[in-house]
Amino acid sequence: MHEHEPPVALVTGAGSGIGQATALAFAEAGHSVVVADIDLDGATSTAATITGAGGAAVVARCNVAVESEVAAAVDLAVATFGRLDAACNNAGIVGKLLPTVEYNESGWRRVLDVNLTGVFFCVKHELRVMLQQRSGAIVNIASEAAIKGNAANVAYTAAKHGVVGITKAAALEVAADGIRINALCPGVIRTGILKRGAEQIPETVAHYERLLPNQRMGEPEEIAAAVVWLCSPGASLINGQTIAADGGWSIA
Repeated sequence: MHEHEPPVALVTGAGSGIGQATALAFAEAGHSVVVADIDLDGATSTAATITGAGGAAVVARCNVAVESEVAAAVDLAVATFGRLDAACNNAGIVGKLLPTVEYNESGWRRVLDVNLTGVFFCVKHELRVMLQQRSGAIVNIASEAAIKGNAANVAYTAAKHGVVGITKAAALEVAADGIRINALCPGVIRTGILKRGAEQIPETVAHYERLLPNQRMGEPEEIAAAVVWLCSPGASLINGQTIAADGGWSIA
């Protein structure tokens, strides 16, 4: 990379929540950003915020469960900005909250397709570019469900454990090539999913905050800051790790 060229970041699920906050944080840190999301309106809004503040952004409509769309988003990064330095694989769905005996095959496959296979596709194609450069950093967004178990959410818990497996296997493969891959596990974060739940069940928020050791939910910007740092030279020795960003919930 020439010294005057800004680094380039790709963020999936960047149309809202943690992904949106992460795309904005990368831009604030001086990155050109590929804003990828299945929700084109959300992605366009995020990109407009970045360009409105003087940053550089391009939108990729991307369903991470479709490999060709993931490959196209990565190719767009290279075609537009010439390289790919950082990636945050954040896109995910929660799926239905049901006991394991009631979980059906289609629900299971949908959660695994997006949350696990989608991360595999992203890592595979991001590495395709980063290996040519012999540099880069990837953060896969897992969940506290990758550290603990979440009852009534077998597919999500299994997928997020799998994200940690992808992270470890791929990180070992590419460590000698100057590339790092880590998994970040958010706890309860104040995002759109949570807000919608809180509107239906107002006591949800208070219930969660009583359970958390730090007595408050996290903000998307706090996860974003951790992602940007993990992709920075300051995190140069951190590789293949599973890091909780949950106020201590996973150890409580």
